[in-house]
Amino acid sequence: MNPLATTDAHILELLRSPAHAEQGLRLLMRKYQERLYWLIRQMVGNHEDANDVLQEVFIKVYRHADSFEGRSGLYTWLYRIATNEALGFLRKQQRRRSYSMDDEDNGLAHRLEADSWFDADGARQALAEAIERLPDKQRQVFELRYFDEMSYKDMSELLGTSVGALKASFHHAVKKVEEHLRATQTM
Repeated sequence: MNPLATTDAHILELLRSPAHAEQGLRLLMRKYQERLYWLIRQMVGNHEDANDVLQEVFIKVYRHADSFEGRSGLYTWLYRIATNEALGFLRKQQRRRSYSMDDEDNGLAHRLEADSWFDADGARQALAEAIERLPDKQRQVFELRYFDEMSYKDMSELLGTSVGALKASFHHAVKKVEEHLRATQTM
């Protein structure tokens, strides 16, 4: 069976059935693993951490499939879980580190540059730096709209923010990214 052709309703039905939960999880993973991996990877910055967080996401989904109420799409629910897990991972990581103000090795741009799985040419590097400099809310809206091509309506449901506020956040984020990219071109 092609997992991409499997409906979300069928996957949920399997997940909620104790006798078929593992089959449902396998189908869910085949259908959404790659999208969720890249979402998490953008947030945590490296392959190993992204895989660890992704594993936690699927464990949480497996354990709490009954709590999905269907008020949003399945991917929206998975997206929220993945985002929360990645943010939790980053908070734990931040608490473990002792920060110094001049330590530049903590940033996403540096992690991408040092990651052997990532081919960091100049344009990608500049974009990663620009996105890293955005305030958290603007960064999240920018990534949802630019990378995930999520509609403002879906973002509004996911983040609990009005469509107008999301459009404004995205507009400001785009301006800041453009300014940073222009500044790096003149260097």
